[in-house]
Amino acid sequence: MRAPILLTLALAAAPLSAQSVPPVAAPPLGPQQRQPAATIVAEPAAMFIAACDANGDGRTTRDELTACVARTFGEVDGGRTGSIGYIGYADWALKWLGDRNALPSPFGVDRDGDNRITLAELEAQFASLFDRFDADKDGAATRAELLTIRAGAFPEGGPAKKARGRGPEPR
Repeated sequence: MRAPILLTLALAAAPLSAQSVPPVAAPPLGPQQRQPAATIVAEPAAMFIAACDANGDGRTTRDELTACVARTFGEVDGGRTGSIGYIGYADWALKWLGDRNALPSPFGVDRDGDNRITLAELEAQFASLFDRFDADKDGAATRAELLTIRAGAFPEGGPAKKARGRGPEPR
């Protein structure tokens, strides 16, 4: 009779991850309960620019962006050589853009094609992006300017319906 008691105590002391708990599925959502497809998105570069708002006023100036690019580049350029390779850039992109493959790609940033990215090249790339995002040309990129609005990104019913090759349901 002692074995069942010891087994019970062992299970009670085991972390939850070691215990087998059957998964509980969420109830299916009806058509009125589904969340609509996202129509407002932020590009990885836009998220980076927003994160460079040093004084927290919701506006990133060109000076704030330039200082931020230099600071983050310096974190990856550990040897202070003045340039980083594509792997170093991928490390930078993972930390600051959210993914190693996020845009801008190292091929677009490396203007001279030498397989190295300099601070000047990265600053030039983000200066160009800043110009694109600063819609009112007031010298600052606001959160509203950094968002991209995509109306009707997916057909009614979501991306799965389009992926299956079916059009809209007949009315």
